[in-house]
Amino acid sequence: MSSEALQRNLRATLTGVAVNLVLGGGKLAAGIYGHSDALIADAVESFADLLGALIVWRGITVAAKPPDAEHPYGHGKAEPLAAAGIGTLLLFAAVGIGLHSAREYLQPHRGPEPFTLAVLLGVVLIKESLFRWVLRESHATESSAVASDAFHHRADAITSLAAAIGISVALVGGAAWAGADDIAAIVAAVFIAWNGWRILRPALEELMDTQPSPEILECIRAAAASVAGVDLVQKAFVRRMGNRLLVDMHVHVNPMFTVEHSHRIAHLVKDAVRGELPSVLDVLVHIEPTAQTSTSRPTVS
Repeated sequence: MSSEALQRNLRATLTGVAVNLVLGGGKLAAGIYGHSDALIADAVESFADLLGALIVWRGITVAAKPPDAEHPYGHGKAEPLAAAGIGTLLLFAAVGIGLHSAREYLQPHRGPEPFTLAVLLGVVLIKESLFRWVLRESHATESSAVASDAFHHRADAITSLAAAIGISVALVGGAAWAGADDIAAIVAAVFIAWNGWRILRPALEELMDTQPSPEILECIRAAAASVAGVDLVQKAFVRRMGNRLLVDMHVHVNPMFTVEHSHRIAHLVKDAVRGELPSVLDVLVHIEPTAQTSTSRPTVS
């Protein structure tokens, strides 16, 4: 990861930490004094955001470390590990909010105060703006961990919006609808769980070395096949290491080529692939003989 990308990731993450700390404290105080269970649950989700941001911060700093003797491929897997941690955290937060809200709904309680609605509407605007900015930063740096942190902000915005709707119903409907904010919190918990799975699934796929999109694979194969002297690209395996790609491929060449000549072709294949996709960290090329009768030894410039 470049120094600029690292700085952008850290700035996005630490901004999220500061915002979640302020909003979480504000929502918790407003929820307690405004008698809103949904707002208190929303505050809990914000503190989960805060913990998630700290996990992301640690993940991207570890991922930025250069390769060493124990980690020759680098530390890029720290990013999907952080993303998986956040996804799991969101799932637990969703279960906790859902159970708490269901329990409170079944018990008689006082309706929320009007000022809690204004607090939540402000939170929605702030968190949605933060989501869009952090997501842009994650796309620019190709960071899965920062992207997961962005969707954590979106989950918080959804929770706040649902709570705002519930409080609005409770304020308009009076005592008979006092539990509307709890129902809204339960609905929000479903969205939070969905976001958690949305983050967790790709992180697990990356940790399991799932191949990237077919378009990326085809681009790699085409770049290798364009090199003079390559007869066939038989196999190509691609896996992610953070925001970088590692490629293993089998390339067929004329069996009459010398070892030196085939070695040069392998280097040209590596250069072609990395030139086409700068995100490729390394290419391991295995040379195979093509089944043919030609004895010519064409040169490669």
